[in-house]
Amino acid sequence: MLPRKYASGSQKRNKRKRIDEVIKTQKGAINKFLIPSSSSSVKEVDLIENEEVDATIENENENENENENENENENENENEIEIEIEIENENENENEKLHIEIDDVALNIFDPRTWDNIDNKTRDILIEKGPLREYNLTFPVDELGRHFAYSHYTRKLPNGENQDRKWLVYSKDVNKVYCFCCKLFKSCQSKSLLANEGLNDWKHIHDRLKTHENGVEHINNMRTWIDLHIRLKRNQTIDRDLQLHIKKEKEHWKQVLVRIIAVVKCLATRNLAFRGDNEKIYQNNNGNFLGLLELIAEFDLVMQEHLRRVQNKEIHYHYLSHKIQNELISTLASKVKNDIVKKIKEAKYYSVILDCTSDISHNEQMTLVIRCVDMTSSSIMIKEYFIEFISVDDTSGLALFNEIQAALESLGLDIDNVRGQGYDNGSNMKGKHQVVQRLYTLFASSTKRWKILQDHLNQFTLKSLSTTRWESHINSVTAIITQPNEIREALFELARVSDDAKTRSEAESLATNELENFEFLLGMTIWHNILNKTNLISKKLQSKDMQIDVAIVILKGLISYFEKYREDGFQSALTLAKELASKMEIDPIFPPKRMIRRKKQFDESCQEEITLSDEEFFRINYFLVIVDIAILSLKTRFEQLTIFEDIFGFLFPHKMLSLWDSDKLHKCCVKLQDALKHNDKFDIDAEDLYSELQVLQMCLPSETKSLGEVLEFVKVSDCFPNVSIAYRILLTIPVTVASAERSFSKLKLIKS
Repeated sequence: MLPRKYASGSQKRNKRKRIDEVIKTQKGAINKFLIPSSSSSVKEVDLIENEEVDATIENENENENENENENENENENENEIEIEIEIENENENENEKLHIEIDDVALNIFDPRTWDNIDNKTRDILIEKGPLREYNLTFPVDELGRHFAYSHYTRKLPNGENQDRKWLVYSKDVNKVYCFCCKLFKSCQSKSLLANEGLNDWKHIHDRLKTHENGVEHINNMRTWIDLHIRLKRNQTIDRDLQLHIKKEKEHWKQVLVRIIAVVKCLATRNLAFRGDNEKIYQNNNGNFLGLLELIAEFDLVMQEHLRRVQNKEIHYHYLSHKIQNELISTLASKVKNDIVKKIKEAKYYSVILDCTSDISHNEQMTLVIRCVDMTSSSIMIKEYFIEFISVDDTSGLALFNEIQAALESLGLDIDNVRGQGYDNGSNMKGKHQVVQRLYTLFASSTKRWKILQDHLNQFTLKSLSTTRWESHINSVTAIITQPNEIREALFELARVSDDAKTRSEAESLATNELENFEFLLGMTIWHNILNKTNLISKKLQSKDMQIDVAIVILKGLISYFEKYREDGFQSALTLAKELASKMEIDPIFPPKRMIRRKKQFDESCQEEITLSDEEFFRINYFLVIVDIAILSLKTRFEQLTIFEDIFGFLFPHKMLSLWDSDKLHKCCVKLQDALKHNDKFDIDAEDLYSELQVLQMCLPSETKSLGEVLEFVKVSDCFPNVSIAYRILLTIPVTVASAERSFSKLKLIKS
């Protein structure tokens, strides 16, 4: 029986499985191209030579094509990732049994447990960089209750001085310590645990370290380490020319990577697409990423040389593939998120702002925004950070709480420090009249109809009603109320030129039954006034640094305006509607309504029913209903603010400066202490807060008008800790969920 000339289905599946396992193990491998540092600057990027997984797959495909007529025998070393394949052929027709062992040396070269079989290049890099130490680690405890401590990094001399053990390295992955120099320069006869598999005998670690550092082998390895470090620094090694070439290449790749990261940052911050139809340089439609690199190469010699090497196929690993782009995006995103989480942890107290909507694939997405007070900057700033979109299947209260709790735990944030929550529980505004949307739909359904509308309008064009944005409602109503005569003429023109009977009927109906209806004009006038005032306040409340005391004052003013408008606003709206009717040559009368009379029973009195005029009927059943709904909505949606005012109100500057009653101030402090209690823990001490506020009242400048100014003064004074905590919590409380709603504009950019 002749051997196969092609791979069987089982062999292909096994090969695909091997490739997927290799790709999975390389997740996050881009981190080894970056030096661990607290700085986020891309200038500190350093390159460590490594091969991509793309080469692994390509090499395997090339070998398969070369051996197409032979049985596959895959036993290769692939780019610092050692893959051992054991093939057991019991007979010719049996499938190959494959065993893959993937070494994770390339995952973290700074981990001493991976230094058993490293080449000279990697060793030279480690010597140049030196041993790395991670601080703020929590060391695991063994069965005896002992663990490694940072004090072991220091050796105490007999005269009381301390000497740093620079050679001691801790591996957090295996919870063991190693000797840096002995691990790199150990001899074959070395039996020290610090030079081989590592030491974790925490009970006797002090004696073990003392014995090791006094040993002859350790001292010789220390001398070798220091001598090689000096020679590498001075370029005086035996392979000096080779080291100079390596250093030059390292600098070249460093500069290339800096430029690649700069392009990734540029495209990512502007929400621009990276890839095009192909991924080849100097070809049409190869995407923004390669296009920008080509543009940089026109003026930059480093990138010009890099693209020349790629074009001439002098290098195979060019770091321009889509996988590198994705890894760099993930790395930058992770860095940004870590910086945000770091600021939130420094602020300690924070609030969560949530909102839900469906994406383009009709999946429910919840946006998570966190609000906190940034005390690290020179001036105090209120920040609202977008964290992520979370896909949710169940929108019940318990399910959303579980999702929030899981998200906060993944970020390392303590849920006990949440001091405020913001949710969007409002419903969309739905009016009685759909004329506004009907007008827009009629003209927008055809370019010819829209041209007729544009020829008649001079100021505003018609706008569609949005289901979420208040501003769209005011824009839609404004376009009609400011130019009703022009819209009517456009409708008549459309009815004359249209060949469609349905369109002619719709246009004539809107022109005669709606725009020439005095009741419709009066309704639009009332809506315009209500929406205009509401929109002004809404824009003010949507600012990210809006403070609760300012919001309360603004909302109280809006509610007072609507209560006054309820009493005397109808007559002013009626006057404006009559002026519009006069310009349009329409009689300012209400359409007659059929009187409905109820049949009276024999035992009822003969007193006649009170008959309302058409004007009074409209005022009671339309005007008062709309205004009452507006007032009730404002009071209901922001009723929580009144609760916060009752708890924190005495901290508002205008109240605190005028609150001199000691008993009342003390009661307010006790009430605030009880409100900020959680699990028998208090954020503030009422007695200390009371004493601090008494002093603060005496020294706080009289021109202080906002909560931020008070906290700024307290921060500079640095002697009112309880007051500082109280104001930080107060400023953390969100007023609106506008930041969450703004994030939905970017939801369409997410593909997966």
